[in-house]
Amino acid sequence: MISTKGRYALRVMIDLAEHNNGNYIPLKDVAQRQGISKKYLEIIVKDLVKGGLVSGASGKGGGYRLCRTPEEYSVGEILNLTESASLTTVACLAESAQECPRAAACQTLPLWAEYDKMTHDFFYGKKLSMLIRTDGEG
Repeated sequence: MISTKGRYALRVMIDLAEHNNGNYIPLKDVAQRQGISKKYLEIIVKDLVKGGLVSGASGKGGGYRLCRTPEEYSVGEILNLTESASLTTVACLAESAQECPRAAACQTLPLWAEYDKMTHDFFYGKKLSMLIRTDGEG
């Protein structure tokens, strides 16, 4: 399940993309538009900055902006960065999982591997630019 943090991170990224005018966008503006607590967004954008997805500046004219164009971000990378749990669908397929002694005989492993690949391909195949409103209602 995608957490609130992951969903809100996507909303922040979309908001920054939709309101991009070359300047830094104050977080209070994003919080107001999105109806999300500024304090909670501070936690989220800290991760986004640390992960190199957005850059921040403090002081007058400060705020946040995307580091790349919206076409260069996949939804998968945003969710992977902000989700505390892996996007892997079952524990035995996680990168950090120990090798399962039943893997060779597991009748369900191919099912889980296929589902995991579909989930990965879905999120990594979606670009931030696909989520941006083009009707001026951002």
